[in-house]
Amino acid sequence: MPNLRFAAPKERRVAIITGGARGIGRATALRIAEEGRDIVIADVLDDHGADTVAAIEALGQRALYIRTDVTDEAAVQSMVQQTVDAFGRLDILVCCAGTLGQEVPFLEQTAEMFDRVMRINVYGVFYAHQAAIPHMLEQGWGRCVTITSGARLGATHVVPYGTSKGAIWSFVSALGNAYPRQGVFVNGVEPGRALTEMVVPRFSQEFLANPPVAIGRYSDAEEVAEVIEFLASERNTYTTGSVWSVKGATG
Repeated sequence: MPNLRFAAPKERRVAIITGGARGIGRATALRIAEEGRDIVIADVLDDHGADTVAAIEALGQRALYIRTDVTDEAAVQSMVQQTVDAFGRLDILVCCAGTLGQEVPFLEQTAEMFDRVMRINVYGVFYAHQAAIPHMLEQGWGRCVTITSGARLGATHVVPYGTSKGAIWSFVSALGNAYPRQGVFVNGVEPGRALTEMVVPRFSQEFLANPPVAIGRYSDAEEVAEVIEFLASERNTYTTGSVWSVKGATG
């Protein structure tokens, strides 16, 4: 680690990754595990979760899959407590659990569709931070990172999703200023389109091969995970309340 005056000692810390069974969540779980962290995968995809746990254990780290519906506050609180009971601490929270919802014109979007997206993408993040941050404050160090999206600026066919990601931007900005003097930083990452299960099935191979982005391609999940890992690490000594763009373009 560089000689950073305010960096905490690097330790075998414990990270929770919601939505960690696949996609950006899985890539992030593996990348953080490579840094010597133990990992809890909180997801509802049991088979993918088990595969990710096995991959983390192959790196020599401890890992645990806890089936967790992030829309259920009690389930999220239980998952966090199970993490602390199993590993004795909680240092890092990464919220990757999310849903796009249905891509349909606004007048075809129902209140039920809106509610489902908000409960996963916003309430799930709220519940996780409320459950995790007290443990971080108690030990005087913590890092939280949540995924947002450029859809926060307005996406006609996914209004619930865009609205939820705008809420996350505000959430990160608020909490990032709440606890930094106690050693707890809260940040976000805006990945644009990464080549995951949420993106690839929605577009033709021709479009994916030459997307309209300055860098000329969409990212791999692992490239997004690099930024998340930094924000969640001891090397991050001065970034809080920020949303980092990982979109291959300006803005």
